[in-house]
This record gives sequence, structure tokens and C-alpha cells, in this order.
Amino acid sequence: MYFLGIDSGTQSTKAIVLDLETGAILAHHQQAYSLISGLPAGHLEQHPQDWIDAVDACVGSCVQQLGGKRSAIKGIGVSGQQHGLVALGADDKPVRPAKLWCDTSTAAQCDEIAHEFGGQPGCIHLAGNAMLPGYTIPKLLWMKQHEPENFAKTTAILLPHDYINFWLTGVKRMEYGDASGMGILNVRTRQWCFEIIDFIDPRVRSMLPPLGSSREVHGTIRPELAAKWGLGAEVIVSAGGGDNMMGAIGTGNVKPGCVTASFGTSGTLYGVAGAPVVDGQGEVAAFCDSTDQWLPLVCTMNVTVVTEQVRHLFGWNHEQLEAAVKSAPAGAEGIMFLPYLNGERTPNLPNGSGVMHGLRPTNMAPANIARAAVEGATLGLAYGLKRFRELGMNPTEVRLTGGGSRSAVWRQITADAFGAEVVTLSTSEGAALGAAVQAAYAQAGGATSYETLCGRLVALDESTRCVPDAAAHAAYAAQLDRQMELTGRLQQTGWL
Repeated sequence: MYFLGIDSGTQSTKAIVLDLETGAILAHHQQAYSLISGLPAGHLEQHPQDWIDAVDACVGSCVQQLGGKRSAIKGIGVSGQQHGLVALGADDKPVRPAKLWCDTSTAAQCDEIAHEFGGQPGCIHLAGNAMLPGYTIPKLLWMKQHEPENFAKTTAILLPHDYINFWLTGVKRMEYGDASGMGILNVRTRQWCFEIIDFIDPRVRSMLPPLGSSREVHGTIRPELAAKWGLGAEVIVSAGGGDNMMGAIGTGNVKPGCVTASFGTSGTLYGVAGAPVVDGQGEVAAFCDSTDQWLPLVCTMNVTVVTEQVRHLFGWNHEQLEAAVKSAPAGAEGIMFLPYLNGERTPNLPNGSGVMHGLRPTNMAPANIARAAVEGATLGLAYGLKRFRELGMNPTEVRLTGGGSRSAVWRQITADAFGAEVVTLSTSEGAALGAAVQAAYAQAGGATSYETLCGRLVALDESTRCVPDAAAHAAYAAQLDRQMELTGRLQQTGWL
């Protein structure tokens, strides 16, 4: 049996076909798209139709690569970028472009919601999470306040992967994992928090689709799509999930003891827990996962975006960047790079900017600046791992994904900064693989387990394993303290 895994991200959509028996990836296709240009600073949006067109193209290419074997496809799973707001009208079409996870224009709405409930501790008490600009529900309040005509037209709201599932099946539904990133799901009970919902507008209750288990089948593929792609009418679509939830499955992170770190444009750090992990400080997101467990998560908005800016600044290719970082000493001779180029989510600095500190004539060299950029981005996630440990999560290893994980020197810096062994996966398609595995689980109807499937289908690349150096870890721990102190001081004085 074959299973299609779709990963719809901010920059592109990917699709793979997984052979359940051998674990081989039999087909692959990727299609890129862009953000809407010309928007004010902090406003980041996309047309949902771009996702649909890309899914259509990716699936079409994959089944064409399979030829007559396409009939072996029995299920489809969808991973999508988290938090995006897709507002549908009575005709089931978007009333406006989707506001994305990286949109930071809703800081005022977050403050308004938090103030209503006694500050962020009140939001954490009600739903388990602080109210952050990346989340979905402040986007809806923003729309009500700034685009009342679009809010009035809205009859349903979906997350990006839910919208793709709706297009695939005709069924509107949400699952616990992605829904927990909206800001209105009580993660302790997996039920909607109607206090926050009614503060936005009582009508929002009717906009929410049915909510249910991530283990259940979402629906079956629409007949017209089955005919178009040459698939059987019985092909199921699993519940799917957010990209981090699917990335957890795709990296074998389906039971406590393992942590996944994604080094993409943004960065995420997450690990499966058997019970809710609620952070009273609101720095660790208390999400649910997409296997009906929990997925405490830290997100930073600036990882490879920082290194790519440095690479372009000096006109380097990736190999030259790697060589420069490797040639500079740990600590970059005293240069510290606060990497908040896109604002930041952890710490919560929606209007933050990047800062380079400690420059002197003796250290102001391209290699040191590149090293400081890598270290600054990595220490942002190391702070999240420190919070994990303070909350009782002590991982035995960290599994790395994303473009940054392909760098050998960056992997070693990560091991030293994290104080933990790190290793990458044999495939780079973590979220798409996780979506395919979830589809296989759903199609089996309880006849297998995630541990069994991931144990057979998720392979580590042991040649990439890095062990931390104790002295380097101590030095990076001290540097992390300095980085967070500098961040705090600049924030308090209004300069960040």
C-alpha cells in the first residue's frame, strides 16, 4: 500500500508517496509560491488558492510518476503551516487572503484579549497558553476591528491544513493538534474556551467546525478529484495537523524522551508529552499533538533567515558560509547577535529587530559575524530547551530537521549549545513523511501503533550525530545568559 503525504508550508508545498512495506519514497514533487507583496510592515498574507493549486500540481505529478501503480494509494495526510486564518463566506470561498503565523500585526489585539482576562496569566489559566500575535484568534479580532465587512461575511474559519482537507473531502473539521494553536482551545480538556471566544464575538461559536480526535479519519477523497488523479474512490484523508505536529510524527517523536528541533526560516523545538505541559510564564506553548497526546513547543522566528541575510551580505554561497563559520572561534571573539530580524515570538517581541553587540576593530570580521549569527539563532532555541528542562522534560537526544541541520558545523554548535546529542534524519521530508505515516495509521483503523510505524519508517542518519563538548556547553550556557540579559535590558528601555 502507498500513502501520500502533503506538506503545505509558507514558501512551498511538497508531496511524497510512501511505500508502507519498504519505507521507500516512490515519488516527490514541490511547488513554490510567494507571500502577497506590498503589505504594511508586520502584515504577512497568502492567497489560500495558491496552496490548493500547489497541492493539485504536486499530487498530479506524484501520481504521474507512479503511473499504473497509483491505484495502490490508499490514504492521504496533510501537514500545514500553523495558526493561519482562513475565513470563509457562505459560498465556502475565502472572504480575504489568509493572515499567516508570521503576521505580527495583531499585537494590540493580543493585549486587548489578555487585558480582558487579567493579563497573560489569565489566558494561561483559561486555555493553557498566553495570547501571542502568531495565534489565530487575535487575527479574527483584528479582522472584526479593521475589516468589519469581511467579518460580517464570515460564516466559517479554518486553519490552512483544515482548508486543504476541506478541498480534498468537502468536510469541514478540526483536530486537536492544530486547533490548540488558535488561542481558544483549552489544552487541558481539549474543549473550546468559550470565555475567550465570546469576548471576540458570540457569533464565532457558529464559525467553528466540529472538533475531534486527531486519530480519526477526516473523510474520503471527493469523487471528482479521485477521477482527475486516477485514484480509487475509497482513498481516505486522515485528520492531518500542523507542520510541527506532523514533523513530530515524521521524526519518530511519538513518545516522551525525544525532542525535535527544526532549523528552517523560523525555528521550532518540541517534544511529545503524555500530559499537558503548561508553562506559567507562557514561553513554552502548551499544544496538543496530532496523535492525541501533547506537544509542548517553543517557536523562534529567526533561524536561517538570519544566516541567509549574512550570506547575501557577503556574497557567499552556502559552502563559503560554512567555511566562514567553521573558521571563527566559539563566541565569535565577543560578538553577540540578537537575531530578531522578523520580530520574535520567544521572547515575545513582535516589533523587535536585530542587534549586533560587542563589535571592535579587532573582531569585526565577516567570519565572526557569520559565527555570531549562527550562535544567536541557535541560542534562541537553546533557551527554549532550558525552559523544557525547567518544566520537567529532559530529552535523551535532539533530532534536527530543516535547512540549517545540513551544516556540519551548525550541528556541532547545536550539540554544544543544547548540551545534548543531536542527529538528523535520513530523509529531509519530516512533515510530509509524518503526514503519510498518519494516513497509514488512520487507514489501518487501530490495527497498528505510531510507535510501530515510526520504528520501521523513520530512520536516523547516524553519520550526522554530534556529541556535546562539556567545556563548550558551559561557555554557551554563559553566553545564553548574557544574550537574554541584553535582550531584557533593551526591551525594558524600549530599544528592542
